[in-house]
Amino acid sequence: MSFSVAILAAWIIAAVYQSANATEYFRFDGGVATNAMGQTPADLSVPKNLAWRKELEPGHSTPILEGGKLFLTSAAIDNKSISTIALDAGTGEILWRAQLAVPKIEAYHPQEGSAAMASPASDGKRLFVFFGSHGLVCYDLNGKQLWDHAMGPFRDEYGAASSPIVYRGQVILNEDHDIDSFVAAFDVSDGHVLWKTPRPDAVRSYATPAIWKHDGTDELLVAGALELAGYDLENGKKLWWINGLARIVIPSPLPIGDTIYMASWAPGGDPTQRIALPSWAQALEMWDQNKDSRLTRGEIQNRDVLDRFFRMDLDQNGTLDQYEWEHHAEVFRRAENALLAVKPKGSGDLSDRAVAWKYQRGIPYVASPVVRNGIVWLVKDGGMVTKLDAGTGQLLQMERLNAPGNYYASPTTDGTKVYFASEAGVVTVVSDDREWRIISSHDFKEKINSSPIIRNGSLYIRTDKAIYCFRSPKKNAS
Repeated sequence: MSFSVAILAAWIIAAVYQSANATEYFRFDGGVATNAMGQTPADLSVPKNLAWRKELEPGHSTPILEGGKLFLTSAAIDNKSISTIALDAGTGEILWRAQLAVPKIEAYHPQEGSAAMASPASDGKRLFVFFGSHGLVCYDLNGKQLWDHAMGPFRDEYGAASSPIVYRGQVILNEDHDIDSFVAAFDVSDGHVLWKTPRPDAVRSYATPAIWKHDGTDELLVAGALELAGYDLENGKKLWWINGLARIVIPSPLPIGDTIYMASWAPGGDPTQRIALPSWAQALEMWDQNKDSRLTRGEIQNRDVLDRFFRMDLDQNGTLDQYEWEHHAEVFRRAENALLAVKPKGSGDLSDRAVAWKYQRGIPYVASPVVRNGIVWLVKDGGMVTKLDAGTGQLLQMERLNAPGNYYASPTTDGTKVYFASEAGVVTVVSDDREWRIISSHDFKEKINSSPIIRNGSLYIRTDKAIYCFRSPKKNAS
């Protein structure tokens, strides 16, 4: 068989695989390659392993692949428009681009944020994209807009980052911000709201929900500030919850069989470095200069409060009252950084009976964990990788990658190798087994915020300047 015929056969198999597994969204596969079409390259520095590179405007969304096409979102450099882009997964050619001009781009972190943070989702026929500056938009896979559900911007100076997911005729979105948090399901055919559940106690978080299949029932997993909860997918009813999460949650829940792995970390939640606010009476006594029983920025002399004044000022009137102060003091008090392995059974508050084990070192701020071959892999800012036994939580190894800095991309594995991408643009490949071994490291010299994905034997990596496709070279066969 010739090289070209072999490539064609591979893409036919890929198309069959995609049609049989049409649902795609952020971390739907838990970061584990779900097909066996050859191993991805072990060394990204080898030129022959690079299939193609396509320059694109920046964005943080992780691409998805559907029907032989890669889909992602981007934001113009001048911040006047946001776009959805489709590329040929085999060649990198841009197939179509749908641009949205919005009156106002949402606020986002000036150094580490983007107006295009949420990843697309697809049900195999439609593409769903979400922008905090605009709302939820549906296209067909050829770029024709089918419907548009406007929402946002939200009360959150760091923007909206949770991605939509799809499930049996629903596109589901969780939006936890400073006020008016909710989880909602929209009909995939026209975008009308099927159900919407307020989350009044939830403050800003950015985790994408997940579907948990267990005991013949599917549930929606939503991770937010302080709490992991399960919801009924038919009506949005909250079924159970577990406390013990951080005050800001970014990693997604990871269900594996009867166990859910939930990592969460935020500043001030470690046992030895907790943030604690004085009582309201103490705060007034120390800082209320004009004795009006309110506190302004100019009066407060506490860096922990000043850094978080915007989110604490719920009514945005420039002062903090007793409710706002005590509300956030309680969040700080209850916040806990940890990786939890939970096995929920029953309804209501399961905090005291569902946690199988807990681990509190090396917990990531942004990157979701990956579980493969009975090992939980975590990567924390600074390049610290922690490996735990998935069944017991026992520490197997804690090692440092040769690339320091922040790690916002979630690790990805092809079954033999785990790929770690630093924000600075260094991708380190580590052997996926119980012995620690760094296989290779490659510096893209371009920032990386989106997670690598592996589909059909190809590794796709998006930087702030381009998207790359890597494949192991095929041998000619006769």
